[in-house]
Amino acid sequence: MNKAAADSIAIPSPARDESLHSDSVADMYRALLDELGRPPTGAELSSRLRQAGIDGNDRRISKTLGNLERFGARECIDAEHFERALAPDEATLVQRALSGDLVIPDFAGFTETCTSLFEECRSERGGHVATYIPQLARVDPELYALGICTIDGQRFSVGDAGENFCVQSTCKPVTYATALEMHGRDVVHRHVGREPSGRSFNELTLNAQGLPHNPMINAGAIMCSSLIDAKAPLADRFDRIMSVWREMAGGAPLSFDNATYLSEKESADRNFALAYFMREKQAFPPQTDVVNTLDFYFQCCSISLNVREMSVIAATLANGGVCPTTNRRVLKPDTVKDCLSLMYSCGMYDFSGEYAFTVGIPAKSGVSGAMMLVVPGVCGIAVWSPRLDELGNSVRGVAFSKRLVETFPFHTYANMLGDIRLQDPTTSHIESEAVVTSSLCAAAARGDLSELRRLVARGADVSRGDYDGRTPLHLAASEGQVSMVRLLLALGGDKNAIDRWGNTPRDDALREGFADIINLLPTP
Repeated sequence: MNKAAADSIAIPSPARDESLHSDSVADMYRALLDELGRPPTGAELSSRLRQAGIDGNDRRISKTLGNLERFGARECIDAEHFERALAPDEATLVQRALSGDLVIPDFAGFTETCTSLFEECRSERGGHVATYIPQLARVDPELYALGICTIDGQRFSVGDAGENFCVQSTCKPVTYATALEMHGRDVVHRHVGREPSGRSFNELTLNAQGLPHNPMINAGAIMCSSLIDAKAPLADRFDRIMSVWREMAGGAPLSFDNATYLSEKESADRNFALAYFMREKQAFPPQTDVVNTLDFYFQCCSISLNVREMSVIAATLANGGVCPTTNRRVLKPDTVKDCLSLMYSCGMYDFSGEYAFTVGIPAKSGVSGAMMLVVPGVCGIAVWSPRLDELGNSVRGVAFSKRLVETFPFHTYANMLGDIRLQDPTTSHIESEAVVTSSLCAAAARGDLSELRRLVARGADVSRGDYDGRTPLHLAASEGQVSMVRLLLALGGDKNAIDRWGNTPRDDALREGFADIINLLPTP
């Protein structure tokens, strides 16, 4: 890029904190220089942002990305033009991404693991596509996609991620949340309960008060639909709910599948029966138009999107109601809390209890094969695979979520277990290993048997060495901790481990003159 073009990159003039911006940008540039040994190129900066999960279409840093594109792919950027390229109101996100300070620091490693889990589940070919709605019966059962969006807007997708599908029952959390936003918890729950039903999602049954059991089954979602702009024309009601979906999806251009809407409406005898049953029990608000409400409910089920867009919606819930790709609040925190609570207890049809037990993540499934998972404070995940099990949940979606919590501590109660064998993606893997190894070595040096047993119970490897290759056995031998040496040997500690200076634990004991330990560590 010639000097004139480079100089044409304008620096927006912030009202305040200009010196703070300059200092942080200078620190960022120096860190890049130290790492690369030379000035970075525009292509390298863009690549690093992508590796951190910030893609080239992220509107939060659109000005910065546009400025970087003006540099040649191999053209090094000096400090002055680096500062010019970074828009001050976008610099914080860029700095966090480049320094690994987003919620998932090693996003590339995290997505690589998720891709492996995704591919492991591809062989799951049990179940069948939904047949009671003709349009769904025609979907290719082999379609399979995964989308992930973190609360910092890091995004990833794999598989048939560009294919659209109807949301079906995954619309229910959004419908419930919209009703809560309009009326509040007390009013909404005068008309719908909040207990698992223990029955099929479309069962012709109500609770003891004559209300639908919860908003995550058909009767409850129909009831919540009746509470959204009830007196407005149907078109306006649909515009209202679509605006919520689009805001939660970061402004994505979601669509509507009219063929599925008509198909669902023509095969909706059970839903009509549920609605008239609730009207007979006087569960609806006064003057509710049942047919209009059902039309609106069918429209909500026929909203169409892909896993990339659904993952952002799930991430908005994970982020307490703030869309991570726009940083705009869409839902109140209390709304999100109530919504996630019911997704956790009721979101997976009559598999909900088992799912909460084994997976422990708020989730909602739909008969289109869609699944929306929410890991609060971390990310939203969308899985789509049309084959369903006998309970109406995606076979591959359930399999993937089970593997997910076997790999990462995403189960609601996983952190209580302290199992360090689970990879916490919100913490640097290297940092986590270093902390555990340091704790092991410190316990060994002090002779703290109780602490060492605690760490081992959490899955710590007693043979792992620190930066210098010194294992807990090295430290225990050096400090004359006889009981600790015995315990480490009993736990499988490597008595032949060699540190960076070529010493074994026995060498350390010989150097310090600890005869009892020398006897425990015979010559190999």
